[in-house]
Amino acid sequence: MTATRVDADVIRRLPKAVLHDHLDGGLRPATLVELAAEVGHTLPTTDPDELAAWYVEAADSGDLVRYIATFEHTLAVLQTREGLRRVAEEYVLDLAADGVVYGEVRYAPELNVRGGLGMGEVVESVQEGLAAGMAKAAAAGTPVRVGTLLCGMRMFDRVGEAAALAVAYRDAGVVGFDIAGAEDGFPPADHLAAFEHLRRESVPFTIHAGEAHGLPSIHQAIQVCGAQRIGHGVRITEDIVDGKLGRLASWVRDRRIALEMCPTSNLQTGCATSIAEHPITALKELGFRVTLNTDNRLVSGTTMTREMSLLVDEAGWTAEDLRTVTVNALKSAFVPFDERTALIEDVVLPGYASVL
Repeated sequence: MTATRVDADVIRRLPKAVLHDHLDGGLRPATLVELAAEVGHTLPTTDPDELAAWYVEAADSGDLVRYIATFEHTLAVLQTREGLRRVAEEYVLDLAADGVVYGEVRYAPELNVRGGLGMGEVVESVQEGLAAGMAKAAAAGTPVRVGTLLCGMRMFDRVGEAAALAVAYRDAGVVGFDIAGAEDGFPPADHLAAFEHLRRESVPFTIHAGEAHGLPSIHQAIQVCGAQRIGHGVRITEDIVDGKLGRLASWVRDRRIALEMCPTSNLQTGCATSIAEHPITALKELGFRVTLNTDNRLVSGTTMTREMSLLVDEAGWTAEDLRTVTVNALKSAFVPFDERTALIEDVVLPGYASVL
């Protein structure tokens, strides 16, 4: 089969799926300015374009902890029902405009309670906004299915509460769970009780691992905690020498454990040196179930269209490669099998057939 190169205009129209995207890292700059004015929070600048540029520059430090520190401004405006609803609704509409047909959005409710909301009220507010966004997107002819992943912050003590919320709201739009925050020094097994509770309740979960910490983090996430997917996982390459896979890498590949890879974000946090040399390409060629994601669209100044375009332009990806990672994402999505199958067969494959 002849490989099909595609340009940015075609990529923008292709159906996409994103599994790893943080709500508090993807606000519209103009919305952040407006909400900050309403709550009296001081931003680095009140010009939306300048603010967008500031985020990318501030996050482009090569350090995960500094990258995370940029979230103080977005979190400041996400402490009210109104702010949460608005940002969640706009989140969905922005995905739809980018050609995304399935998305999973994640956030940590414990970070949104400074204004007096309970964690359950935070979840309900976000779900109201997501539902409104999905209704508007469908009415506009660009339907998108968005599920929620609740996060526990691994360096704090409310992971168990967040896991319990994921169980409680599993029939109200929450499709899974994650732990987030500083990885190095805060191993996944610290929260084993929460993961055991989720397994007993049949709630799927992913774990940030293999980004700021290496193979031990990935091993714990999978073999001790039982993660069905890995957030980032770029350092699985440390278990691959001259194309030969070690035991952990083999387990990840052979068991089809999806890697939620985020190229631009990984460049910012120092996990990769360039798009051309990002591990996603080599891992794809080795048969790993890699998926392509944005991580934080504001902080990284990116979209799914941009991530795909970068891989096409700088790593030689083809339309077939883009289709592969899109299908990979849907195969590993945390929604029921029939929904995943319908999206693949009725939306994604026909969409790619139009350009192949």
